[in-house]
Amino acid sequence: MKYTLLLLLLLPISFILYMNNTNEQTDENLIRKIYDEALENGEGYDNLRYLCKEIGGRLSGSPQAAQSVEWGYQILEMLAVDTVYKQPCMVPHWVRGEKEQARIISKHIGWEDVNICALGNSIATDKWGITAPVIEVQHLDEIAKLGKKKVQGKIIFSNKHMDDKHIDTFDSYSGCVGDRYDGAPEAAKYGAAAFILRSLGHFVDEHPHTGNMAYKDDIPKIPAGAISTLHADMLSGILSKDPDATLHLRMNCETFPDKPSANVIAEIKGSTYPDEIIMVSGHLDAWDNGEGAHDDGAGIVQSMEVLRIFKALGIQPKRTVRCVLYMNEENGTRGAKEYARVAKEKGEKCLFAIESDRGGFTPRGFTVDGTDEIVDDRLAAIKKLQPLLEPYGIHYYQKGFSGVDIQYLKDQGVACIGFIPDSQRYFDYHHTPNDTFDKVNKRELEMGAATMAALVYLLAEHGLDYKGTTR
Repeated sequence: MKYTLLLLLLLPISFILYMNNTNEQTDENLIRKIYDEALENGEGYDNLRYLCKEIGGRLSGSPQAAQSVEWGYQILEMLAVDTVYKQPCMVPHWVRGEKEQARIISKHIGWEDVNICALGNSIATDKWGITAPVIEVQHLDEIAKLGKKKVQGKIIFSNKHMDDKHIDTFDSYSGCVGDRYDGAPEAAKYGAAAFILRSLGHFVDEHPHTGNMAYKDDIPKIPAGAISTLHADMLSGILSKDPDATLHLRMNCETFPDKPSANVIAEIKGSTYPDEIIMVSGHLDAWDNGEGAHDDGAGIVQSMEVLRIFKALGIQPKRTVRCVLYMNEENGTRGAKEYARVAKEKGEKCLFAIESDRGGFTPRGFTVDGTDEIVDDRLAAIKKLQPLLEPYGIHYYQKGFSGVDIQYLKDQGVACIGFIPDSQRYFDYHHTPNDTFDKVNKRELEMGAATMAALVYLLAEHGLDYKGTTR
């Protein structure tokens, strides 16, 4: 009888222990909850709609850029996180002006208007524009071979195509973007009147792609623009039949003095290691010719969603989770440089900095970048997490470029992580009037936010020392 009574007394204790063990919060369970929260209750898509439709293109120095700073601050403040503040910085103020005009003039066709846009930082043509013969090149080094005698007074047309053989379209972009940045000063060295290049995109369409370029102090400035891929093919075809064809080009851009702006920063303090930071980020600014939906509205709202998901699920991270909305990635990276300067001055210990700046497409994985001393170690730490994220289609973990803004943190010992979605459609929209809200798929955007939040949770929970699947 006494043994039966003892057994009855112990049963409730055994049941409680069993239930506690059964309900133990494993990493797998919490990651599932993160994805559920993002897919069922996500706010990123609605936030993106407002950013694109109510604010729109937001190049640094513009009223829209100022609106986006205030918008980001208010959204993050409503999340009731531990800290939200604006980090001041001075930014460039370049204005496109009236719509650019371009016209091909040839004895074979008479004339044909074509779509062109100024590259960021370009000077204007004069009031009446430029009309000059066109010389087509495939590579910038051809300009030097032509020499000043042939180039003087001409418009150089770089018709270099994005290489379709690359699986990752960012590799194709990397092979061409240097021509966009350096083409105008290279052409100006030999007396060219202007420089235009084939837009950086795989798809042949009527949308010209803008993007930044730079002048050099000791070389004259000439106007620089991009022609749509469709009209680049047209111009090339006309030149093959009529080498004397000319192009009329009119642009109205202007550069004003720098203006004050700000990064927006918010964080949830770590419970155990508050001085160790796991950062997520994107950039608020976007080119003025579109809505900046994929570049980089998607990255902005995904980064904010990480904090919202943590608050919604009551996750108290062991390490501080910080969200940074950078200003001026597109034409100067002033916000990123100021953030890095302040972080170094404060001696902050950021273990990982994640940037989402490749669009709101289906998530695939992550790249890891940093100094030689840390990149292998941090990549190995990330790869240990692969079994936890693989059920959600996350399989790509490689060394590689992480992001324009966070690259300035590498020399501070930060492991820089690039969030990698599928890249195949990105350059159909990048820097074009076609980068609009309707081009973003809600579910893909939410899957990306969940993937970032899951990685941030694991890094904040385990740091560099992941050993298992339970908390």
